[in-house]
Amino acid sequence: MLKTGHYDLEKNLKKRRGYDPLPFYPVYAGFVVESLEKSERFLWDLRQTAQELVIENHAIHLKNYAKKYNMGFSIEPYDMNPTADMELGAVADVPMCEFWSIGYGFNTWFSCIQAASIAHIEGKKVVAAEAFTAYLDAWRQYPGSMKDQGDWAFAAGINKFMYHTYQHQFLPDNLKPGMTMGPYGVHHDRSQTWWPMVDGYHKYVSRCQYILQQGQTVADILYLSPEGAPQVFRAPSSALTKDAFLPDRKGYNFDGCSPSELLKASIVDGKIVFPSGASYYILVLPKTETITPALLNKIDALVKAGAVIIGNPPRKSPSLVNYPECDKQVATISASMWGGTTAPSKIAERKLGKGKIFWGGAFSQFILPELYPDYDATASILLEMGIAEDFGSDSSVRYTHKLIKDGEIYFVSNKTNATLKASCSFRVSEGTPELWNPMTGETRKLPDFEIKKGLIQIPLQFDSHESYFIVFNKSSKTKPGHTAGLKNFAQPQVLFEVNNPWKVSFNPKWGGPENVVFDKLVDWTSRPEDGIKYYSGIATYHNTIKLSENVTTEKKSDIYLDLGEVNNLARIRVNGKDMGVVWTAPFRIKITDAVVTGDNQVDIEVANLWTNRLIGDEKKPDDGIKDGQWPEWLLNGKPRTSGRFTFTTYKHYNADSPLLKSGLIGPVRILSTRTYKSEN
Repeated sequence: MLKTGHYDLEKNLKKRRGYDPLPFYPVYAGFVVESLEKSERFLWDLRQTAQELVIENHAIHLKNYAKKYNMGFSIEPYDMNPTADMELGAVADVPMCEFWSIGYGFNTWFSCIQAASIAHIEGKKVVAAEAFTAYLDAWRQYPGSMKDQGDWAFAAGINKFMYHTYQHQFLPDNLKPGMTMGPYGVHHDRSQTWWPMVDGYHKYVSRCQYILQQGQTVADILYLSPEGAPQVFRAPSSALTKDAFLPDRKGYNFDGCSPSELLKASIVDGKIVFPSGASYYILVLPKTETITPALLNKIDALVKAGAVIIGNPPRKSPSLVNYPECDKQVATISASMWGGTTAPSKIAERKLGKGKIFWGGAFSQFILPELYPDYDATASILLEMGIAEDFGSDSSVRYTHKLIKDGEIYFVSNKTNATLKASCSFRVSEGTPELWNPMTGETRKLPDFEIKKGLIQIPLQFDSHESYFIVFNKSSKTKPGHTAGLKNFAQPQVLFEVNNPWKVSFNPKWGGPENVVFDKLVDWTSRPEDGIKYYSGIATYHNTIKLSENVTTEKKSDIYLDLGEVNNLARIRVNGKDMGVVWTAPFRIKITDAVVTGDNQVDIEVANLWTNRLIGDEKKPDDGIKDGQWPEWLLNGKPRTSGRFTFTTYKHYNADSPLLKSGLIGPVRILSTRTYKSEN
C-alpha cells in the first residue's frame, strides 16, 4: 500500500481520479508506463490529489481548529509549497506574503501579488506581509529608509505589516541592542536607538493600513493561473514597471485567479464578478495547451454570458481522468469557442453568445517563461472597449484604488527621492477631490482640478518619497473646470536660517558628553571627541529662536520649522510643547500653535543608528558571546571591565567598518507657508 501519514493515497487516487493507479507505480522510479504521455498525465493526477489532501487535511483542518477557539487562520502560501500557491492561500482568513528589505536578501515581490489577488477575489479585507525581512541588516534600517518600500507594498495590495523581526528583548536596558535572530531581521523592537520616536512612523503606517483595509480594490484585468500543482502565479513582466525589487502595476490594475476560484465567478453587466464583489473587465488565459473539460466548460459559459476573454484554444486535458474521451471533449469545446485551432496572424475578435474572444496575433506571441500576452496588447482591447486607464501620471507615481460606498480612494506615492510635480488622471467622473495626509492626519480639499474625457485630472506635488490619499467624496458635486484661482499646494517661503550656536546634550550612559556647544551643525562622525564620533542614541539640540510680531500674528500663514538634513529621526519641542516626530523628508513640522512673539525655546531630540557605537566598541576588548556561550560576567551579574557600551548576540561589524553619517546637519530654517482654503 502506498500511504502518506494516515491517508491511503491509493484509495484517494481511485476515489478522486476514478481509475486504479497501481499499474503506474513504476513511474515513481522514473520508468515510463505505456507511454510518456500517459506517465506524465498520471503524475499530474498524483500531484493534484496530493494538493487536495494537503488543503483538506492540513489547511482546512487547521482553519476549523482555529475557528473552534474563536481564532482566525493565516497562510503564507509560497516558497517550495507542494500545492498551487493560489489554491492553498484561498483557504486563509488572512492571506499572507513576504517581502525582503531591498539590498538585504531575496526578491519575493511575486508573493505579494499572489496574496493580494487571493484577498481581493475571496473578499478578505486584510492582506498581511512578513515585512522587511532582512539578512545582515545590522541595524542600518530605520523608518525613513523603509518608507519607499513600505509605500510600494501598500500600492501592491498589502495592508498589514508583520515586521520581521520583532525580537523579544529580555536583557536589561543597559545591554543594547541586545537579542537578535542571528543575522536576520530588520530589528524592529524596543532596543532600537530610535524606538522612543517610532510613534510618528507607526501612526503613518496605522493610518495607511486602516484606510487600505476599507472597500473593494479596483482592478480591470484577471489573469487565470494554470491548473496543476505545484504552481506559482507570475504576472506578465510587461504589466509591471521594470524596477527589479519594486515593480509597480501600470495604469490597468490586475489580479491573478486560481482555477477553483474562477468556478465561483458569474457575469454581471458584462463584467466577471465574484461573490465577494470583486469584478474585472477582461479575463486573460495562460499559454498552456492543456485544460480540464470542467474548467473549459466554465470559461465557455462565462463568455456566452457576456465575458471578454483573451487567449488561444487549448487542445487537450492534462489528466488521465476519462482518457482519451477527455481530450475529445476539450477539442470539441475549443472548436466551438474559437472556431478553429490555428491562430490568425493578426488579433482576431470572435463573438460568442453575449461575449467575445480575442486571439491570434500578439496574443499568440510569447517569450518563455511568460505565460501571458504582452500587457500593451491587452490594454489595447480595454481601450477599444472604451475603458480608460484607472490612473495615469506624467511622473514617477505609483497608485492603488479602492471603491467605498460614498466615494473612491486612491493611494498615490512618489517613487523617487526627489521632489516632483505631477499631472495625474483618475478614472473618476464625480466627487470633489480631497487630500488626506497619513503623515499628519490632516485632510483638505483640492480646489485645482478639471474633468477631461470622463477623467478627473489633478496637478499634484510630492516631496521625496511622499505619499498620500486622494479621496473623491461623491456626496459633493464636481464642477468641470473648477479651479477658483486657487492652488492645491502652498509654496513655503524661507523667513530666515538659524545660524547661532546650538547647545547639545548627549547621554553619558552611552559615552557621550552631557554638555557641548556646536558652533555649527555637523555630522557627529566629523567631531574629534570619541564620545560623539562613535555615539549611538539620542542627543538633544537646544536653541532660542526669535520671531517678530508680524510673523506670529499673520492669520493666513502657517509657520514651519524645517530641519534640513537629519540622520535619522527627530522629535521637536517648541516652548515645551511636543510638536511631534519627523522621520522622513522633508523633515518639516508645523509650529504655528506653539510659537510666541519674541524668544522661542526649541529642543530637538535626534536619534541616529546603532552602527557607530558598535564599531567604536570593536576597538575595545571583546567580552561578548564566544563559542555560543554567554559571558561569565553576564551569567554571574558582575560589572563589565572591557569599557564597551553595547552588547549583542551577533557580531555585524569590526573596528574598520565605515561609520554612518549622524545627527542634525541642517540647515535649520523657519518657513512661512500660506494656507490655501477652498470656499466651496
